[in-house]
Amino acid sequence: MKLLKNCRVIGILLLVGTVVLSAGCQNKTVAEKEGKAGGDGKYETLTLRYQGSPGQVTFPELAEDLGYLDPIKLEWVGNTTSGPQDIQTVATGEIHFGGAFNGAIIKLKASGAPIKAVISYYGSDEDTFSGFYTLEDSPIKEARDLIGKKVGMNTLGAHHEFVLKEYLRQNGLTEEEIKKVTIVVIPPVNAEQALRNKQIDVAVLGGMLRDRALERGGIRKLFSDYDLFGAFNAGSYVFTEKFIKENPNTVRKFVEATAKAIEWARSTPREEVIARYEAIIEKRKRKEDGETVKFWKSTGIGSKGGYIQEKDFQVWIDWLIKSGELKKGEIGLDDLYTNEFNPY
Repeated sequence: MKLLKNCRVIGILLLVGTVVLSAGCQNKTVAEKEGKAGGDGKYETLTLRYQGSPGQVTFPELAEDLGYLDPIKLEWVGNTTSGPQDIQTVATGEIHFGGAFNGAIIKLKASGAPIKAVISYYGSDEDTFSGFYTLEDSPIKEARDLIGKKVGMNTLGAHHEFVLKEYLRQNGLTEEEIKKVTIVVIPPVNAEQALRNKQIDVAVLGGMLRDRALERGGIRKLFSDYDLFGAFNAGSYVFTEKFIKENPNTVRKFVEATAKAIEWARSTPREEVIARYEAIIEKRKRKEDGETVKFWKSTGIGSKGGYIQEKDFQVWIDWLIKSGELKKGEIGLDDLYTNEFNPY
C-alpha cells in the first residue's frame, strides 16, 4: 500500500509539473494558434475546441444546436470522463474550454495553471445529484462500514472524492481511518456494472446514469452530495487567462449562449428537452448509447444562467485549507472566476 501511495503522489507531482510547464508554452499549441485566427471582425475566433461526454449533451452543445452560439462553432476532439483531465487539457492549450469540479479548479490554479472559470455548468439539487450506492443486501449501512471497502468513482482529486471524505469526516472517522477507504477509478458508464459484479462495494452514480440504475433495482443509496450540502453549483467551465484576454468577444458569446441554453433547459418541458437531446446525439453520430438522456430531470444548477456565486468556490477553499492542501491566503476568489461575461 505504501508503494501505491508513493506512486500516486509522484504521479500527481509529475502531472502538475507538466501542466504548469505546458501552460507556460501554450502559445505554441494548436488551440492557441486557432484562437488567433478565423475571426469575422466581431468575434476573434469562430471555432472552439472541446471534449464531450459519451451519451450526454453539454450545455455548450445544446447552445450550438439552438442557434445561440452562431456564428461560432464547436469542434469536438474526443470525450473525457474526468473534470481534472479536461481542465488540464485547457491549461496545456490542446482545447479552448473545459469543465471541472470547482475544488479541482482551485487545486490546478494553485499549482500555477493560468485558468479562470467563467460559468457554472453542473451542480446538485433534489432531482439531479451524485449518490453513493451499494447493493441492496450490502452490509454497508453507515460511514464506518466503509473502512476497508472499495468506492468506485470517475477520477481522483475531484468532486466525488471531496464529497466522500467530507461524509467520512462528518461521521467521525479519523484521517487514518479515511485512508483505509479505497478509491477505485472507474468510468461512470461502467460503475453500475462494477457494483453489480461486486468488483467494488460502493459506486458513485449521478444524474441519468443513476436513474437508469435505480430503474433496474437491487441498489440503495448510502448518501449523496445533496444530502451533505443541499442545492449548490459544483463545477465551472474555464478558459486560459490569455485566451480570455485575446478573445473577449468570443468568450462573452460563449458564456451568453451557454447561459441561455441553461435557462432554455430549465424552462422548457422535460419531454421537449429530452427529445432535443436525443436528436443532438443522433445527429452527431459518435457511436454512443443515447438511452440515458431519457432519464434527464433538471439542470442541477442553482443559479440563473450559471452565474457563479462566491460560495461555489469559498466552501472548497475552506475545505482545502482545513485538509492542509492549501494555505490560507494562497489564492483569492478573484483569481478563480469572473462573471463579467454572464448576462444574468
